[in-house]
Amino acid sequence: MTFIDPTREQFSALAKGTFPGPVHMLNLIKYRQKAAYEDGREATGAEAYAAYGRASAPIFHKAGGSIIWRGVPLAGVIGPADEKWDLGFIAAYPSKDHFLAMVKDEAYQAIVFHRQAAVETSRLVAFSPREGGDRF
Repeated sequence: MTFIDPTREQFSALAKGTFPGPVHMLNLIKYRQKAAYEDGREATGAEAYAAYGRASAPIFHKAGGSIIWRGVPLAGVIGPADEKWDLGFIAAYPSKDHFLAMVKDEAYQAIVFHRQAAVETSRLVAFSPREGGDRF
C-alpha cells in the first residue's frame, strides 16, 4: 500500500486537533525509481523530490518551517522488513496551523505535483516536542 497524500479524514483530524505550541513533523520518504509526472517529463524520484524541495523552500520558510534533523536510513532494526526509506527528516513549525497554512497556500498547491511525482510511499507523523534528556 502506498501513502503519498493525507486522506481527508487524516487532514481534518489534524486541523481540528487542539495541539498547543510547536509541532514537529517526522517524515519518512521512499522515492519512485522513475518520477510519475502527468505531463510526461523525465526524472528520477530523487530528482523530482529535489525539485519539490527547491520549489517549496520559500513557502516552507514563510510558514515558519525549519528542518531540525535530516538523515539517510542505514538499516531497519524494528518494523516490516520490506519497509525501506530513502530519506528521513523532522520539520518544525511554530504550530500545526502554520503547517496547515503552508499546505493550503496557493503557491504550494501549484508545486506539490513534484512531491506527488517523486514519492512511492511516505509517512508523516505530527509530534508535540518535549525536552530531551538521558532517559526515554
